[in-house]
Amino acid sequence: MKKITELNRVSVDEFKKAIKTPLVVVLDNVRSLNNIGSVFRSSDAFLVEAVYLCGITATPPDAEIHKTALGSEDSVAWRYFEKTKDAVTDLKTRGFFVCAIEQAEGSIMLNDLHLDKEHNYAIVLGNEVKGVGQDVVDACDCCIEIPQFGTKHSLNVSVAAGIVVWEFFKQMG
Repeated sequence: MKKITELNRVSVDEFKKAIKTPLVVVLDNVRSLNNIGSVFRSSDAFLVEAVYLCGITATPPDAEIHKTALGSEDSVAWRYFEKTKDAVTDLKTRGFFVCAIEQAEGSIMLNDLHLDKEHNYAIVLGNEVKGVGQDVVDACDCCIEIPQFGTKHSLNVSVAAGIVVWEFFKQMG
């Protein structure tokens, strides 16, 4: 196991100055504070540009978010929107290609996804029970689905975020 001094961690200031993955993660009414914190932590790990927190999704500072974010809520930029659809509109106005992470007719399987390094992207992840709201799905440019091969057909929202963010980081880096 590596020692803490061997991990080459950057400071929050260095992180904020670093070139980011051209990706925004949007959380649509995510209720679990632990899931929110975990998304911040994955976003920090893979240099995500920002996290948009929408609807009932809690915002920092919050002790429960911090428990899983471990300070990444201070390094990763974030914004709050009362309505997720407003966040999608904001992103599209700024030229982002917006993708809902959802099982939907016509969705692109994650293993078939080919990103264009000339674009900025946003991914929308939904509520733990209801998923991404249908009005938000309709406002997105596409849906991306994570292939699953077991008996269950859903993943925890923070796990799904980590898988998709990693794929965007690999392709865009």
